[in-house]
Amino acid sequence: MRLFIASEPEVLRYILAVIPNVTDARDVLQETAAALWRKMDGYDPAAPFTPWACRFAANEIRAFLRREHRQRRWLDADVAELLRVHQEQALQSDDGSAEHLRECLESLPPAQHELLRRYYFEEQPVEAIARALNRTADAVYKTLQRSRQALADCLKRKQEAAA
Repeated sequence: MRLFIASEPEVLRYILAVIPNVTDARDVLQETAAALWRKMDGYDPAAPFTPWACRFAANEIRAFLRREHRQRRWLDADVAELLRVHQEQALQSDDGSAEHLRECLESLPPAQHELLRRYYFEEQPVEAIARALNRTADAVYKTLQRSRQALADCLKRKQEAAA
């Protein structure tokens, strides 16, 4: 339990990269915690816990997206998978991915950067962001989607350039 509590913020960020709705992401986090609890005997204490937990989160993300596909869809499946793989790689190595992400974030227009900061780092609900920015919730969701797509494209270009 201590290991999960310590890694929970990072696992949640991992989930939020693919599932932008905080409520849904927290539901996936709960499912991940339940799966981890059931499989804890398979954890090797010599290995880092967070990457192991994120592999469970990846399975729960895929299950959630399959369940929700017909009702709503935020990211193209290929983009979601790219973000998931990128995050997993960043957790397992220090190959400059964090620096690439920082550079990509800085390359966004200030309004998009501010929106991502409010949503992901301050965990403000979309409705609160919309009120603060005098926009509709739909407009905020669309801007978040465009911002995530821009980040995914930028990260892909940087990975290809580094390869």
